[in-house]
Amino acid sequence: CTNPCFSCLAMLAATDLGVTLTTMPTVLRVLWLNHREIGHGTCFSQAYFIHTLSIVESGVLLAMAYDRFIAICNPLRYTSILTNTRVMKIGMGVLTRAGLSIMPIIIRLHWFPYCRSHVLSHAFCLHQDVIKLACADITFNRLYPVVVVFAMVLLDFFIICFSYILILKTVMGIASGEERAKALNTCVSHICCLLVFYVTVVGLTFIHRFGKHAPRVVHITMSYIYFLFPPFMNPVVY
Repeated sequence: CTNPCFSCLAMLAATDLGVTLTTMPTVLRVLWLNHREIGHGTCFSQAYFIHTLSIVESGVLLAMAYDRFIAICNPLRYTSILTNTRVMKIGMGVLTRAGLSIMPIIIRLHWFPYCRSHVLSHAFCLHQDVIKLACADITFNRLYPVVVVFAMVLLDFFIICFSYILILKTVMGIASGEERAKALNTCVSHICCLLVFYVTVVGLTFIHRFGKHAPRVVHITMSYIYFLFPPFMNPVVY
């Protein structure tokens, strides 16, 4: 990896650290101290950071795919295209996109009255868990996250897939088998991180959308896997 690649890895590491620092304090308080209460403001803030960082991670993986695309398909211009300034702008764009996209549903959480049970299903606050407790019309909060997932996470995934199609096309045009293997090896770690992230995203989405009759322990386990498995695996992969 060169400097732009290390910058992408730093963004991925910071995102994983953010997810861990956002979720683990309340998890440890519940499991170790049996402290099972959380204030509304703290809960909504935690939900905001959890979901924002999920969108950030998708954007960082897209940025890493762009890095691999330039490195393999246009290596002579790699350093001139991915300058430190441009990498910084990409990082700020990823963070801004995620922060602004999640804000509308979190703001609405502050407006809802909560007259049902105040017991959450997890040891941390998730938007889809909190809105079940609201005694108000939650249609917007149910539909908007679906739009965000399709417009951002899935779009990122399709762009990444397209970039790898172009990468494979370029690699197949390399005459030397050794050089082809060397080029593909630089993508293996990124592909592993993609699988870890998107497989857990798909698993959690299916459980929440179609697993209404699944045991509660399945929902809880999938949530823990989604938020704790990628931060654990990404450092191992890289």
